[in-house]
Amino acid sequence: MKYFAMTEDPSYFDEKKEIEKRVEDLLSRLTLKEKFMLLASHGRLRLYSTKPIKRLNIPSFKMTDGPLGVAMHSSGFKKNTRFPAPVALAASWSRELMHQIGVAMGKEVRAVNRHVLLAPGMNICRTPLNGRTFEYFSEDPFLTKELAIPFVKGVQSQRVAACLKHYAANNQEINRRSSSSEIDERTLHEIYLRAFRGVVKEAAPWAIMTCYNMVNGVYGSENKYLLQDNLMDKWGFVGLVMTDWFASRPIKTTEGCINAGLTLEMPWPSKYKIKSLETAYHSGKFTDEILNDRVRRNIRVMMLTGLFDSPESLPKGDRNTEEHQDLVRRASEEGMVLLKNKGNVLPLHMDNLKSIGVYGSNLSKKFGRILSGGSSAVSPPYEVTPYEGLRKKVKDRVELVASEKPTDVAIIFAGLNHGRGGDSESMDRDSLRLDDRQIREIKKVASENPKTVVCLIAGSPIAMNEWIDDVDAVLMCWYGGNEAGHAIANVLFGEVNPSGKLPLTFPRRLADSPAHITGNPRNYPGDEDKRVYYDEGTFVGYRWFDDKEIEPLFPFGFGLSYTEFKYEELEVNRQSLGKDTDALLVNIDVTNIGECKGSEVVQVYANDVEASVNRPPLELVGFEKIRLDPGETATVAITVKVEDFAFYDITRHDWVIEPGEFKILVGKSSRNILGEAKFSYS
Repeated sequence: MKYFAMTEDPSYFDEKKEIEKRVEDLLSRLTLKEKFMLLASHGRLRLYSTKPIKRLNIPSFKMTDGPLGVAMHSSGFKKNTRFPAPVALAASWSRELMHQIGVAMGKEVRAVNRHVLLAPGMNICRTPLNGRTFEYFSEDPFLTKELAIPFVKGVQSQRVAACLKHYAANNQEINRRSSSSEIDERTLHEIYLRAFRGVVKEAAPWAIMTCYNMVNGVYGSENKYLLQDNLMDKWGFVGLVMTDWFASRPIKTTEGCINAGLTLEMPWPSKYKIKSLETAYHSGKFTDEILNDRVRRNIRVMMLTGLFDSPESLPKGDRNTEEHQDLVRRASEEGMVLLKNKGNVLPLHMDNLKSIGVYGSNLSKKFGRILSGGSSAVSPPYEVTPYEGLRKKVKDRVELVASEKPTDVAIIFAGLNHGRGGDSESMDRDSLRLDDRQIREIKKVASENPKTVVCLIAGSPIAMNEWIDDVDAVLMCWYGGNEAGHAIANVLFGEVNPSGKLPLTFPRRLADSPAHITGNPRNYPGDEDKRVYYDEGTFVGYRWFDDKEIEPLFPFGFGLSYTEFKYEELEVNRQSLGKDTDALLVNIDVTNIGECKGSEVVQVYANDVEASVNRPPLELVGFEKIRLDPGETATVAITVKVEDFAFYDITRHDWVIEPGEFKILVGKSSRNILGEAKFSYS
């Protein structure tokens, strides 16, 4: 095997050459040991970076945790912008916003001299108890991929690698390092791999992180079916595949990982120790072809992120700028979901108020503390609490009363936090309920005030049956980032009309959810062998509630507004589709018939009228967000890709669309359909 010395024109530093030529040039210069070194981080102090190789001037390759921004613990203990939690961003249903957030996060990563952002989190919300629901987008794979695509493109526009995680079927935190997600082939592809597949094909992400758990008995980091067979061979992924931190520890062999497709072990070697790699290589456990492919993938991403380029040629990083803070506020506003508004108690009107009662454990709470909630924790330079936001909004015009004194309106800031029993990595919630103290407070305050508003600050569904009838309004505020207090005040006082829609179903009770319907531990959290059986199949989230005709507390896609929208004249541009047709165009007229401007999310669902497999009554296939002035009408055109009518066929091991009749259903949520059209596929 021939290796080239540095004196022979190291063209991998030549920014004018094509990246693939630079990759091959560097690969050809590496010794066997140097190739092995590039497969892991090598160094217990290098939790988020690789070790440089001085002989070839290969710098350290650095990464940082997300997905709420650049985490303090992985950025040199810097304070950075705390963006709204991904579930809050998903509630915006805005592709444009997701791209802007991606660009901004990419700039912040650049500003702390990192090359990879460990985001977005794309696991499907199978159970509302999952401690990391706040880090993910949705229960629906279509919505997840449609929002992740612009986010990934935004991040990578700054020559920062977006890293999709956690691949795949990491849907609970309890026993996450040792459990096995037992999933049939169709469910695995239709629900748990679909978003990853879509983002790989449409956004070309540069990195993917494997899961801790096993999938059908095989750990993610050695799962050849997931990594090589599907991700690389079928979907055409050419980037790097890294472990989650220490995820490779329980795996038995080095060759199991490298032959499966794992290219980078973090944060230091367990299976990719130099000696282990040498032994496996010289024993013929993996080939030069396999080794070069794995190393090549890592080098490629290093090149794409500018590791070998001059700093002047790279995008300029920025963090904690006014532009980013404004974006955080706008994103927080756009993701808030108005769940109840009896008697139009909201928006509040300053001229009609003398006093506001303010209550709740989250009234003055700050969430941006180091490692609070886990690896996604971002510590910002400042954080506006709800109380601070209200105080600045009302100034001296309205008295804020933090006592039991009756007031014109009472606002309770309830919800969860990032501690035990809340929204946090490494642990699941043990209940959908708020704790007893919060429930007592809500009921007491509501009994003593003529108008009561509950603002929920949380990152996952909350049961409300015990108190929702006692209050006039409920606003889901999520974790809104470091401008959350200002955003909440703007929505409460009508400066911003809420337009968020739920990206996941809120059940009335835990037992209504598919993972919990039987109460059998085999479905959650797992049997004695820690095997978690996904017996509900493809019927996750609203698919389950619709198929079983279970009434949720609030359905998928639900969200109220301070105005009203009327839907009319639904049309599709084709009555029949075939194999040569790429897309269907759905048109519908939407009119703002209320008295204030606002935004609406028009949602398109499909129903396969007669299929050879059991399919849900509705499946999301398209959506568009529009903004209208009072009295304004717009024709909303939504392109639905024909491939999104397909299901995964286990006999062909591929996606298929069966000939027959389909329905297109357009509405405001999965349970509020306002128009229907038909077409046939042949």
